[in-house]
Amino acid sequence: MDFDQVRQDWTTLGAQDPLWAVSVAPDKRGGRWDVDEFLAQGRRDVERARAWLDRLGLPTAWDRVLDFGCGAGRLSQALAEHAEEVVGVDVSVPMLETARALDRSGGRCRFVLNESPDLHVFPSGSFDLVFSELVLQHLPKRVITEYLAEFVRVLRPGAVALVQCTTRPLWTLKGIGWRIAPNPVVRFAQRAVLGYPAPMRMTALPEARVRAVVNAHGGEVVDTATTPEPETHWVSTRYVIRKLGGRR
Repeated sequence: MDFDQVRQDWTTLGAQDPLWAVSVAPDKRGGRWDVDEFLAQGRRDVERARAWLDRLGLPTAWDRVLDFGCGAGRLSQALAEHAEEVVGVDVSVPMLETARALDRSGGRCRFVLNESPDLHVFPSGSFDLVFSELVLQHLPKRVITEYLAEFVRVLRPGAVALVQCTTRPLWTLKGIGWRIAPNPVVRFAQRAVLGYPAPMRMTALPEARVRAVVNAHGGEVVDTATTPEPETHWVSTRYVIRKLGGRR
């Protein structure tokens, strides 16, 4: 699967069921997400991330934040409570339209379409925080590594990125399916059996690969947290990545 296919899939998902596509839950399909509940979930996720950064002695408020793969703006709005400006970037026009329609940030969020497998629309050293949650896991491996390098590039020296990647499938029945089924089979099953508007691919990226890419582009992994997530049948690893060159 290539990047253009991912863009097409998420354009379809954003047009048909954007909130469920952002936060998949069986009882929320078909537009059943309550907007207040959806946004409150984003605030909880951001508060957990801020608590982690606080334990590491890193900033928990920022001037300019990049919310990568912002979708419907669930995390963008939560981040805006602790930032002067949040730039939400996404590949899906309908997702961005939803994000703008739901925006309650009072002008602190700006939503930008990026249809390229890089972040060339942003200059180097332009953000105090890059935040990406439940996004990279849906991209081809080559594209994930390109974006990791770009995250480091757009950070200011000493600033951090908080990034989630799926590491490996669990040894559950569905997890074994993710391990052995070819991508075309997974795409067919998600649409024909599960009834998804469009498929959601999942990609494993080992921690060693993340560290190698980050180190090669002028960053360092400060801390990691690896968690089994039975609801998705995957193990996720979250990374705090710091761009070298600033005060430690």
